[in-house]
Amino acid sequence: MTKEENSVRELIRQIVQGNRVAMKRFYDDHSGYLTAVCARYISNREDIKDVLQESFLKIFKAIQTFEYKGAGSLRAWSARIVVNEALKHIRAAGKMQFTSLPEWDLPNPEEDREPDFEDIPASAILEMIRTLPPGYRTVFNLYVLEQKSHKEIASILNIAESSSASQLHRAKGILVKEIELYRLKKKHYERSMAR
Repeated sequence: MTKEENSVRELIRQIVQGNRVAMKRFYDDHSGYLTAVCARYISNREDIKDVLQESFLKIFKAIQTFEYKGAGSLRAWSARIVVNEALKHIRAAGKMQFTSLPEWDLPNPEEDREPDFEDIPASAILEMIRTLPPGYRTVFNLYVLEQKSHKEIASILNIAESSSASQLHRAKGILVKEIELYRLKKKHYERSMAR
């Protein structure tokens, strides 16, 4: 058993026993990352706080079911809970609107332009994703960051697979334009600074 595994097992044991210091340590170690995960799905700060609070309650309640699967597995397990809670919140708030393209009008994957995030700071990328409409943002996050298939996304969100595909296509289209605009502004700024 590795040192990290021992440490994780001991932390979980203490949390299961209701040790508030262990809970605070877990919160301090993971809240930044889990906030960023939640912010990929939800843009309102108050909603993020609510979802995180609910997520931490669920994490602490279910932590005895966690199975250590290597470095980072506790963080990944916790992130899945946050994603599920964020999706539950979005569905409950009725903030996702999905439009479906007819099958014959669906984009050809070979023609789909992929956003080129190279040389774009992570904070700018996150902000671009956060400004997507809720349906587009949710599908983009599930497909690209959570690596879910359109079939899985359709099941999670209770939508048609074609709706998932069209939401992803539109999200990518918006991101491509946002990246072009970002680079244009950056180039303009650099020219003005060079004068």
